[in-house]
Amino acid sequence: MLILAFDTATPAVTVALCDAGGLVASESAVDSRHHGELLSPAIATVLAVAGATPADLTSIAVGVGPGPYTGLRAGLVTARVLGSTLGIDVDGICTLDVIAAQARAAAGGGEFLVATDARRREVYWARYAPTGARLAGPSVSLPAELPRGLPLAGDGGWRYADAIGEPELIEPRFPDAATLAALAAARIAGGLPPTPAEPLYLRRPDAREPGKPKRVTPAAIAEVAR
Repeated sequence: MLILAFDTATPAVTVALCDAGGLVASESAVDSRHHGELLSPAIATVLAVAGATPADLTSIAVGVGPGPYTGLRAGLVTARVLGSTLGIDVDGICTLDVIAAQARAAAGGGEFLVATDARRREVYWARYAPTGARLAGPSVSLPAELPRGLPLAGDGGWRYADAIGEPELIEPRFPDAATLAALAAARIAGGLPPTPAEPLYLRRPDAREPGKPKRVTPAAIAEVAR
């Protein structure tokens, strides 16, 4: 088993290569504007460290968000192209679930939240049981609308702590691809089929198709020409 895992749904670009014994190699960088430029070199690096080639991969795990459109799309397109080219499964896993799997130990045995930056001064968030099982979400909301009194993991808590009401912030801020790979490996071991790598955008992208052009009257043309 050799799983390539990566996530681009947050400002972090995180990549890991794991086999049956655990983590083999990993690369991470935080840069919210260069997901596409960072992802392919990071994949090449972890493969080189392991002395592996893409043909050695047995499956791919990718974070499906929720996340901003451009960054999330970079990871999903890469995963789909690799999976199709190599003829291997691609397993899509919620990015918030990956953060929750890392955060549950820090949550102190109680329920907790995970929130990431959704831009437009909003957050993507979900609520989790002490085991890391998702209880509600994912959703997109204003920070002030999050449930109060629960520990909060994810970068959204750090960015909007004042609006949320000074929550108890717990690590991590960003997902870790090694955890993503571990979740995918557990699914394989349990005989579960891969989840389709479909993006969790939760809202429309900022870009919009242009509407019908406005009718320009002779009077308007004459006014511009003055």
